[in-house]
Amino acid sequence: MLIQTVDFKVITDGRGSLISLEGGSADVPFDIQRVYYIFGVGEGVVRGAHAHKRLRQVVVCMSGSCRMVLDNGLGVKEDIVLDTPTRGLLISSMTWREMHDFSPDCVLVVLADSHYDESDYYRNYEDFLRAARGEPAV
Repeated sequence: MLIQTVDFKVITDGRGSLISLEGGSADVPFDIQRVYYIFGVGEGVVRGAHAHKRLRQVVVCMSGSCRMVLDNGLGVKEDIVLDTPTRGLLISSMTWREMHDFSPDCVLVVLADSHYDESDYYRNYEDFLRAARGEPAV
């Protein structure tokens, strides 16, 4: 199963709602080293299209919606629509991800367990498939 979601605890009173996320907790099971967000994605644009060798992430749609497609490289593909700030999607290492169908108001926040490292990426799908099967790089 590739889709692993985390429902965040929402604290609500007369002033509104609040969610607090802490690294090393049930919500974010790693220390947060980097945070970035994606917004203003045009119609029909696909984001992601890569996998990480080691990096783990929690992805939260703060506003609007988008569809995430996850692939383990071994024949399992799953997709989920992210459309609420009260649920996060935990993405493990060695998972190919693509983001599709962004609503015009989509703001996607990503919490990562390490700093940016270009050498951690598989940007070519065939290279990712070979690595997922344990085959040597070409």
